[in-house]
Amino acid sequence: MKVAVVYESMGGNTKRAAELVAGSAAFLGAEATVLPITDLDYGVLAEADLIFFGTWTDGAFLFGQRPGRAGRFKKLPWLDGKQVALFCTYAVKAGGTLPALARIVEGLGAEVVGWRAIRRSAIDAEHIAPFVVDVFDALGIASAA
Repeated sequence: MKVAVVYESMGGNTKRAAELVAGSAAFLGAEATVLPITDLDYGVLAEADLIFFGTWTDGAFLFGQRPGRAGRFKKLPWLDGKQVALFCTYAVKAGGTLPALARIVEGLGAEVVGWRAIRRSAIDAEHIAPFVVDVFDALGIASAA
Protein backbone atom coordinates (compact mmCIF):
# COMPACT_ATOMS: atom_id res chain seq x y z
CA MET A 1 0.00 0.00 0.00
CA LYS A 2 1.28 3.46 -0.91
CA VAL A 3 0.55 6.47 1.28
CA ALA A 4 1.35 10.10 0.55
CA VAL A 5 1.39 12.67 3.34
CA VAL A 6 1.06 16.22 1.99
CA TYR A 7 1.37 19.11 4.41
CA GLU A 8 1.33 22.89 4.64
CA SER A 9 3.41 24.12 7.57
CA MET A 10 4.33 27.58 8.78
CA GLY A 11 6.25 27.03 12.01
CA GLY A 12 7.20 23.38 11.65
CA ASN A 13 4.47 21.82 13.79
CA THR A 14 2.45 20.45 10.89
CA LYS A 15 5.62 19.20 9.22
CA ARG A 16 6.48 17.29 12.40
CA ALA A 17 2.93 15.89 12.54
CA ALA A 18 3.17 14.84 8.86
CA GLU A 19 6.41 13.00 9.55
CA LEU A 20 4.76 11.18 12.46
CA VAL A 21 1.73 10.28 10.30
CA ALA A 22 4.08 8.83 7.68
CA GLY A 23 6.08 7.00 10.34
CA SER A 24 2.91 5.47 11.76
CA ALA A 25 1.75 4.41 8.29
CA ALA A 26 5.17 2.85 7.60
CA PHE A 27 5.03 1.02 10.94
CA LEU A 28 1.70 -0.43 9.81
CA GLY A 29 3.32 -1.70 6.61
CA ALA A 30 2.68 1.08 4.12
CA GLU A 31 5.20 2.71 1.84
CA ALA A 32 4.89 6.34 3.00
CA THR A 33 6.16 9.50 1.32
CA VAL A 34 6.06 12.96 2.94
CA LEU A 35 5.63 15.96 0.63
CA PRO A 36 5.37 19.67 1.40
CA ILE A 37 2.51 21.16 -0.58
CA THR A 38 5.02 23.57 -2.14
CA ASP A 39 7.02 20.70 -3.69
CA LEU A 40 4.51 18.08 -4.83
CA ASP A 41 5.48 14.97 -6.74
CA TYR A 42 2.45 14.34 -8.94
CA GLY A 43 3.61 10.80 -9.67
CA VAL A 44 3.58 9.97 -5.96
CA LEU A 45 0.08 11.43 -5.63
CA ALA A 46 -1.18 9.48 -8.64
CA GLU A 47 0.20 6.20 -7.29
CA ALA A 48 -0.96 6.72 -3.69
CA ASP A 49 -3.71 4.46 -2.42
CA LEU A 50 -4.34 6.90 0.44
CA ILE A 51 -3.38 10.55 0.88
CA PHE A 52 -3.17 12.39 4.18
CA PHE A 53 -3.43 16.18 3.92
CA GLY A 54 -2.26 18.28 6.85
CA THR A 55 -2.47 21.99 7.57
CA TRP A 56 -2.06 24.45 10.38
CA THR A 57 -4.97 26.43 11.73
CA ASP A 58 -5.11 30.05 10.67
CA GLY A 59 -7.45 32.76 11.95
CA ALA A 60 -8.43 34.42 15.18
CA PHE A 61 -8.01 32.45 18.39
CA LEU A 62 -11.72 32.15 19.16
CA PHE A 63 -13.42 32.35 15.73
CA GLY A 64 -12.78 32.23 11.99
CA GLN A 65 -10.40 29.28 11.98
CA ARG A 66 -9.47 27.97 8.55
CA PRO A 67 -6.74 25.94 6.84
CA GLY A 68 -3.45 27.82 6.71
CA ARG A 69 -2.71 29.07 3.20
CA ALA A 70 -5.83 27.29 1.92
CA GLY A 71 -5.20 28.61 -1.59
CA ARG A 72 -2.38 26.11 -1.97
CA PHE A 73 -4.79 23.23 -1.40
CA LYS A 74 -7.16 24.67 -4.00
CA LYS A 75 -4.35 24.31 -6.57
CA LEU A 76 -3.97 20.56 -6.02
CA PRO A 77 -4.54 18.38 -9.08
CA TRP A 78 -7.86 16.59 -9.63
CA LEU A 79 -8.12 13.85 -6.97
CA ASP A 80 -10.67 11.72 -8.80
CA GLY A 81 -11.96 9.26 -6.21
CA LYS A 82 -8.78 9.27 -4.10
CA GLN A 83 -9.34 8.36 -0.47
CA VAL A 84 -7.93 11.05 1.78
CA ALA A 85 -7.61 11.68 5.50
CA LEU A 86 -7.14 15.15 6.93
CA PHE A 87 -5.35 16.55 9.94
CA CYS A 88 -4.67 19.98 11.30
CA THR A 89 -2.49 21.35 14.05
CA TYR A 90 -3.74 24.09 16.32
CA ALA A 91 -2.79 26.08 19.41
CA VAL A 92 -6.13 27.07 20.98
CA LYS A 93 -9.02 25.88 18.81
CA ALA A 94 -9.25 24.07 15.46
CA GLY A 95 -12.77 25.39 14.79
CA GLY A 96 -13.83 24.94 11.18
CA THR A 97 -10.38 24.13 9.81
CA LEU A 98 -11.05 20.49 8.96
CA PRO A 99 -14.55 20.95 7.50
CA ALA A 100 -13.15 23.75 5.30
CA LEU A 101 -10.27 21.56 4.13
CA ALA A 102 -12.73 18.73 3.49
CA ARG A 103 -14.80 21.00 1.23
CA ILE A 104 -11.69 21.91 -0.75
CA VAL A 105 -10.48 18.36 -1.39
CA GLU A 106 -14.00 17.01 -1.98
CA GLY A 107 -14.38 19.75 -4.58
CA LEU A 108 -11.35 18.21 -6.28
CA GLY A 109 -13.01 14.79 -6.39
CA ALA A 110 -11.52 13.21 -3.24
CA GLU A 111 -13.37 11.06 -0.72
CA VAL A 112 -12.62 12.11 2.87
CA VAL A 113 -12.41 9.00 5.05
CA GLY A 114 -11.36 10.58 8.35
CA TRP A 115 -9.83 13.56 10.08
CA ARG A 116 -8.18 14.61 13.30
CA ALA A 117 -7.33 17.93 14.95
CA ILE A 118 -4.02 17.75 16.80
CA ARG A 119 -3.18 20.22 19.55
CA ARG A 120 0.26 21.74 19.06
CA SER A 121 1.34 20.42 22.46
CA ALA A 122 0.33 16.84 21.50
CA ILE A 123 2.35 16.34 18.32
CA ASP A 124 3.84 13.00 19.24
CA ALA A 125 3.46 9.37 18.25
CA GLU A 126 1.20 8.68 21.22
CA HIS A 127 -1.45 11.05 19.83
CA ILE A 128 -0.90 10.62 16.10
CA ALA A 129 -0.51 6.85 15.73
CA PRO A 130 -4.11 6.14 16.88
CA PHE A 131 -5.39 8.49 14.17
CA VAL A 132 -3.52 6.56 11.47
CA VAL A 133 -4.70 3.24 12.91
CA ASP A 134 -8.30 4.53 12.91
CA VAL A 135 -8.02 5.53 9.24
CA PHE A 136 -6.51 2.18 8.27
CA ASP A 137 -9.22 0.35 10.24
CA ALA A 138 -11.99 2.43 8.63
CA LEU A 139 -10.67 1.43 5.21
CA GLY A 140 -10.23 -2.22 6.18
CA ILE A 141 -6.48 -2.05 5.63
CA ALA A 142 -4.72 -4.87 7.45
CA SER A 143 -1.46 -3.77 9.00
CA ALA A 144 1.77 -5.71 8.68
CA ALA A 145 2.74 -4.67 12.23
